[in-house]
Amino acid sequence: MGMLDAVAGRVAGGATVEFRPTGSSMVPLIRSRQQVVVGPVDPALLEVGDIVLARVAGTVYLHLVSAVDPARRRVQISNNRGRVNGWTGHDRVFGICLSVGGAPRTGAERKARRTGPPLPRRPGA
Repeated sequence: MGMLDAVAGRVAGGATVEFRPTGSSMVPLIRSRQQVVVGPVDPALLEVGDIVLARVAGTVYLHLVSAVDPARRRVQISNNRGRVNGWTGHDRVFGICLSVGGAPRTGAERKARRTGPPLPRRPGA
């Protein structure tokens, strides 16, 4: 089991998780080892451009929503370099990226499912 699988399990269980993913497929939105915060999500609220933690064809990715299909309750997942990973059902979308490097992701907070205490706020935010 990889690091993202472990994070997905925690987020699916209702936790908001802070971690530092590796890789360059999401640059410049997320740089390798840059701190991100991911929390549980209501997949029905997702829009193109959201960054989600999702399982596609057996692999967990922290990637972009590139298309939505509300009628079939699924989203298409892609990296930030044009590669499409594929479609996945709402039941395999575990969380939404709430912040990157301490900066909130616009609109993500309203799509989060809150199950615990609120996220700590940055000083001056």
